[in-house]
Amino acid sequence: MAEPSNWLNVEQRDNLLFIQLTRPEKRNAINDSLLLSLEAIFLAIPDDVKCVVLYADGAHFSAGLDLSELQERDVIAGLHHSRMWHRVLDRIQFGTVPVVAVLTGACVGGGLEIAAACHIRVAEQSTFYALPEGQRGIFVGGGASVRLPKLIGMARMADMMFTGRVISADEGVGMGLSQYLVPTGEGLPKGIELATKIAQNSPMTNYALMHVLPRIADSNQSEGLMLESLMATIAQSSPEAKQRLSDFLEGRAKKVGE
Repeated sequence: MAEPSNWLNVEQRDNLLFIQLTRPEKRNAINDSLLLSLEAIFLAIPDDVKCVVLYADGAHFSAGLDLSELQERDVIAGLHHSRMWHRVLDRIQFGTVPVVAVLTGACVGGGLEIAAACHIRVAEQSTFYALPEGQRGIFVGGGASVRLPKLIGMARMADMMFTGRVISADEGVGMGLSQYLVPTGEGLPKGIELATKIAQNSPMTNYALMHVLPRIADSNQSEGLMLESLMATIAQSSPEAKQRLSDFLEGRAKKVGE
């Protein structure tokens, strides 16, 4: 596993990997060193890890790009910098295990882009969301224009950038920015609860949800249905799936709602 950087704490507990952003004095603003450290960790997830919990030290998940370290870049350098963000966040979204993000306080700009690359987002009541790039004369560059419209719709994202609108935790759960909303201080326990459940899934199911479902959603109907059939057939043929179905049919597994 990659060594933790100055900006991250990394800890494995059984089959869960905990990654904590540790720049609370900067509201966990993202610099290149932190971003590349995240990439190194996601490139070397241990084989026995089944789910990641991503969270932050202090009151804020991340206030976005660290503008104090913003460099003058020509067009080519700016393009490469944006593509570096794309590469790293793709590694989170399309990695080897699902990622549960626990959001607190500011989830803004690049911080929201990182959260959007995760698979489950738990927001504490203190969470708020914004895309201030539009008010600063710039445009998002870390994947927000691709991921956020899929979560909340293009018009809502455009509104956030046109007007600088700040979205509260209550609004965010209704819009799709998070799937869960919990009282302040209860985000990490809820994230651990969800990650523990996810880790018990069949690896094939988790793989399909991470890698195949997004491609089905991006496909036209006939291609999507074919992908679904292929994935269903592959998943059902695995020995683990057959055992789980047998356990259910013979009364050894819990029914929905139990």
